[in-house]
Amino acid sequence: MGVRATGTMVGALMAGVAVVATAAHCGTETICTMDLAPPGIRVEVRPSDAARVETVSLRVCWDDACETARIELGPTTVSVPQGCDGGGPDAVCSASASPDGGKAGFVQVDGLPGEPVEVRMELRDAAGEEVLGARLRVTPKGSEGDCPTGPQARLIVAGGHVTEG
Repeated sequence: MGVRATGTMVGALMAGVAVVATAAHCGTETICTMDLAPPGIRVEVRPSDAARVETVSLRVCWDDACETARIELGPTTVSVPQGCDGGGPDAVCSASASPDGGKAGFVQVDGLPGEPVEVRMELRDAAGEEVLGARLRVTPKGSEGDCPTGPQARLIVAGGHVTEG
């Protein structure tokens, strides 16, 4: 009987140690949602040019490697404040998204480095005709720290010109 009681006590003690060890480990692990942010290039077409542009073709080159992609553009929006219920720190505020006349799209570029790359871009209208072409060097940037992300670059089309954003 004494052996059985000891076995039960040891089992209970081991279960208690397992619970404490598990609880001690909980909360020490960093969960990072930015791990889902892939390397790539975002193209934003401002309202002044958006009506003419339907698609974007990119050719991105670095270290004797090139990737070619086509980006389907979607509408961009701005946040429109809808006001707040109350005025204190616990007030509930809301906003809605409203189209702003621009367009944007993103393409994942696996292996994109965090150093200068050459980008050739062609913007085409609904009929497939080129409305703007550009060639520029951009430097994709990633984030550091607890949640590092893959390098990304942002290209802005405004007033018939393409710049790094």
